[in-house]
Amino acid sequence: MKSDPAAKTVVVGIGNLIRTDDGFGVHALERLQRDARVPSGVTFIDGGTHGLELLTYISDSTHLLLLDAIDVGEAPGTSVRMANEELRGLPGAASVHQVGLADLLATLPLVSTTPREIVLLGVTPLSTDWGTELTVPVAAALDGLVEEAIALLDYWAKESSPDRALAGEHTACWGVDPGRFLRFGGGVE
Repeated sequence: MKSDPAAKTVVVGIGNLIRTDDGFGVHALERLQRDARVPSGVTFIDGGTHGLELLTYISDSTHLLLLDAIDVGEAPGTSVRMANEELRGLPGAASVHQVGLADLLATLPLVSTTPREIVLLGVTPLSTDWGTELTVPVAAALDGLVEEAIALLDYWAKESSPDRALAGEHTACWGVDPGRFLRFGGGVE
């Protein structure tokens, strides 16, 4: 199956590795980079706490997957999924760097006309205190989130295939227990 040469999938792990659960996105990114099931052609970026500096690297993406710890008021370790328009309601003080992420997403349409799909997969942190280890509930959520990310990346790879577009093939995107992810803005997806 050939890929659409115009399609560009970028995965950004966001977080601070010395602030316990805030480093969740970078830990998830590292797991994905080592997983042989990730489709070819995916670009991985350790976004750390860079915020607007990431615009250069994501402005030409057609599919953008953000991995992050995000506090939406749920129990620690709760998986969260936000997509496209839902990201407009991203809380500004949800973590050490969230204002930078909210600014990044608000600025992206101003510097690029590339149509894109943006998904944030994250987990509610227990702690963002100083430390290099994830807390128990957040570490327990890591494997499930990585599985969800692989399912999404695989879906996007198939979606970008010219063969799939010609055949009109439509498949479910969330092949990994969709009831496990809290949809931001209310309800469980």
